[in-house]
Amino acid sequence: MLATRLCTMRKLPSVLARKLNSGTSGSPVLPDMSEVRSRLRDIVGASTNWRDHVQAMQERKALHTLLAKRQEDLPPRRMKDSYLEVILPLGSQPEIREKYLNVHNSVRFGRILEDLDSLGVLICYTHTKQETQPRSPLSIVTALVDKINLCKKIIYPDCDIKFTGNVSWVGRTSMEVKMHMLQLHGGDYSPVLDATFVMVARDPENKRPAFVNPLIPESPEEEEIFKQGELNKLKRIDFSTASLLKMAPTAEERNIVHDIFLNTLDTRTVSFRSRKLPPNSVWMEDAKLKGLQICHPQERNIFNRIFGGFLMRKAFELGWATACSYGSSRPFIVSVDDIMFQRPVEVGSLLLLSAQVCYTEKNYIQVRVHSEVYDADTREHQTTNIFHFTFISENEVPRVIPKTYGESMLYLDGKRHFAAIMKDI
Repeated sequence: MLATRLCTMRKLPSVLARKLNSGTSGSPVLPDMSEVRSRLRDIVGASTNWRDHVQAMQERKALHTLLAKRQEDLPPRRMKDSYLEVILPLGSQPEIREKYLNVHNSVRFGRILEDLDSLGVLICYTHTKQETQPRSPLSIVTALVDKINLCKKIIYPDCDIKFTGNVSWVGRTSMEVKMHMLQLHGGDYSPVLDATFVMVARDPENKRPAFVNPLIPESPEEEEIFKQGELNKLKRIDFSTASLLKMAPTAEERNIVHDIFLNTLDTRTVSFRSRKLPPNSVWMEDAKLKGLQICHPQERNIFNRIFGGFLMRKAFELGWATACSYGSSRPFIVSVDDIMFQRPVEVGSLLLLSAQVCYTEKNYIQVRVHSEVYDADTREHQTTNIFHFTFISENEVPRVIPKTYGESMLYLDGKRHFAAIMKDI
């Protein structure tokens, strides 16, 4: 039912995408994901050899002189200027399937996250491209995955996939990118997901913000898309301002926490410390999994830090395993939202991942994954990302119950994210 409802509401590709495609003759050969990554390396002058990465980064310093002093000095762009279509030929090129295949004979969603991240960066470089500059002075990186909503439970491993996307909103140094993914069935591409990423532009050394080309809407529809980008920015600010790390819970939320507390008191004793788990429930402390990754050079991005798509894939797979363990059946991803990239992860880092079931409702499981890097020399931990995943299980799942105040805040935060997702779909 969920898939039907989502697909009904999201008729992909959008009117914008159809319009941008109209007027093309024949069936041009679309680039694939390997070409996307090759183009990115060419744009920034990245080396494919780890031994040469220091020299490659040193050469980028000379590009400082190409940066605009003001946004007004940059030519405006249209939405269609950044529009790209990319093919993932799982059906027509069987040799690439194994990389994308999971044990359930469907496509690994973590690999799709990697592809979306690469495509989003290339779309932004297309928006900011200057014909006279073979290499871009900008370092464009993912700042936020605002949301990814799926309308299909299963992505088939033997059918071609097409990605489309364009820049939909621009600030002074940031860009919102909307991407769609479709899969070929019976000769037609049908929608699978849509995604909204926020990218930021920085100087060649990735140290300071850099200006990007303004975006000019050309039609009422494009003006509406641009306005939605501005609204998305304001929503993110409001959500951050109301964060439970900054503000106390609302009166309604306080009542929820207190009701949970009362329902878990052991009535045989007159004690606040004596707690009893209700039927068909699981203590939150028993609904978590942890993992460790050594960040090798193979997983670096074009700026020789760990690729954001790799971090998303690892976080998703741990989150999926947590939901699978909790629900005792195969979970399906419904939505990804509010992934904030707080700091880069250096090659050689020890990456610690902790996944926690923080909210459940019927057969939905909300999982929060916290990632941090550990410095073995200083013994310090630094948070790099927080990931939020919404899964749907085949069966109704037990209710997760917080025991401590900290767990109660996680519960309320998970409930907020879940409510926001349900409102969207």
